[in-house]
Amino acid sequence: SRVLALASSPARTFIVPATIMESSFWRDAKTSTRDPCATRKTPLCESAIMVVIEESLRHGMSPLRFDMTVNDLPAINALLNLISTFFISAGWFYIRRNVWQRHVPCMLAAIISSTLFLIGYIVYHAHAGEKSSGYTGWIAAIYFPILASHVLLAFVTLPLVILTLVPVFQRRWDKHRRLGRWTMPVWLYVSVTGVFVYLMLYKWLPPQTQHTQFVIPSEVEGSR
Repeated sequence: SRVLALASSPARTFIVPATIMESSFWRDAKTSTRDPCATRKTPLCESAIMVVIEESLRHGMSPLRFDMTVNDLPAINALLNLISTFFISAGWFYIRRNVWQRHVPCMLAAIISSTLFLIGYIVYHAHAGEKSSGYTGWIAAIYFPILASHVLLAFVTLPLVILTLVPVFQRRWDKHRRLGRWTMPVWLYVSVTGVFVYLMLYKWLPPQTQHTQFVIPSEVEGSR
C-alpha cells in the first residue's frame, strides 16, 4: 500500500498510510484553524497515549511500524502499568461519586492495559530472565521491601480482579462492591510500584552504576 512520510521535526519521521492522508478527517485537520485538542473530553486517555508515543520514539520505535525488540519491553510494560494506574484511579474516583457510567470504561481500560502488561512481562522474562539489581545499603533497604511486596501482591491481584468481575456478570452489585474495596487498593499499589521498580532499575539507579569506582590511573598517581 502507498505510504506518505510526514515529518513533524527534523529528528522524527512518522509513516502515515495514504488512506489516512486522503480521509476527510485528515483534510479537515489540515485546513482547520481550531486547536484539535480543544474539544477533547478525555485528557486522561490522551495524556496516556502521548506518553506511550513519546517513550516509543525515544526507544527508536515508530508507533505504526512496530519495529520493537524484547529489550524494549521493560519500558512498554512500565508504561502499561502507568496507564493502569491512571484508569484505576479514575475508576475509583468515579465510583465513589456513584458515576458508574464513567467507572465502567475506566475499569475496562485498566483491565486491558494490565492484561497487556502481564503478557509483556511473561514474554520478557521468558527471553531475558531476571535482572539482578546488586543494590546494597540504604538503597537496598528501600528497594527490596517494595519489590517483595510488589511481587507478592501481583500474584494476589489477578485472582482478586477475576473474583471481582464475576459478580458483575451475575449482576450481584453488592458482592462486586465488597470485593472491589479490597481489589482496588491492591491493584493500584501493584501498578504504582511496578513503575517505581522500572524507574529504579533502568532510569534512576541502574545496576552498573552501583559498582562504579573512581580509580586514579597509575601514571597520574606516580606523578604526584
